[in-house]
Amino acid sequence: MAGLHVRSVLVTGANRGLGLGFVQHFLKMPNPPQWIFAGCRDPKGQRAQELQNLASKHPNIIIIQLEVSDPTSIKAAAAKVGEHLGGSGLNLLINNAGMAKPKKLEEETLEDLTETYTTNTVGPLLMGQAFLPLLKKAAQGSPGSGLSCSKAAIVNISSIAGSITSFIGWESVQCVSYRCSKAALNMLSKCQSLAYKEHGILCVALHPGWVQTDMGSSVGQVPPLTVDDSVQGMLKVLSSLSEKNTGAYLDWEGNVILW
Repeated sequence: MAGLHVRSVLVTGANRGLGLGFVQHFLKMPNPPQWIFAGCRDPKGQRAQELQNLASKHPNIIIIQLEVSDPTSIKAAAAKVGEHLGGSGLNLLINNAGMAKPKKLEEETLEDLTETYTTNTVGPLLMGQAFLPLLKKAAQGSPGSGLSCSKAAIVNISSIAGSITSFIGWESVQCVSYRCSKAALNMLSKCQSLAYKEHGILCVALHPGWVQTDMGSSVGQVPPLTVDDSVQGMLKVLSSLSEKNTGAYLDWEGNVILW
C-alpha cells in the first residue's frame, strides 16, 4: 500500500462488509486520507453503528447519506462532498454498494432484475457522472502525467460472477440478475475508462474474491476469504495500477479476469 497516497476517497456501502473494511484499512495507512467519505443508505440506523463508532473517533471520516439507486440522493451527496473538499477534488471513488438476490433463472422477475441492475450498474454510472467534476479537479491538481489511483480513479467493485467466459459457480448458485448486473458493470467500467481517460481519470473493475460478508455468505456456504484479506489485496492492486491498466477487469490479487 506504500504506493497509494490519496487526499480524499469516497466509499459507497461503507456501513458494513467490504465498504466498512475499506474505511478501516484507509485509517491504518501510514498517511491516511485527509477525507474519508463513507456513503451509506441510513447513517443513523442500527446497521451503521460500527461506522458511527469509527467516525466518532476519527474526524477525517465524514458519513454521507447516500442511496445509489436514487439520483437525487447522489446529487445531494456530491454537493456535500464538494463542500467539505473546498477547492480540491476527489482522488478516489470506490463504487462498492451492491445487492444480490440468489434466484434461479425461472424465478427471476422484472422487479428483481430492475432493482439489482439499478443498484449494481446504474448506481455506479450515476455516481461517475455526479462526481466527475470533483475527479477532474483532483486529476488537474495532481503533478505529473499518466494515470493512477493516487491521482484520480473510479474503482467499480465487480465480481467474477459477471465474467461470461469463466462463469464460475453456476451449479451452486445461478443468481441470474446479479450476474447480468455485474457483466453490465464490467462494460460500464470499460466505457468509463475510454470516456474519462482524457480527463486523467483511471477506471477499473475489481473482483474482491468470494468474501465472508452478508452477501457472500447468503448462498449457504462459508466463503474462503476474509474482508481484511480481500481489502488488503485490493488496496495493494490499486497502488500498482497505471494508465496501462485503465479499463481492466482484475481480481483482488491483480490477476486479469476474462470478460
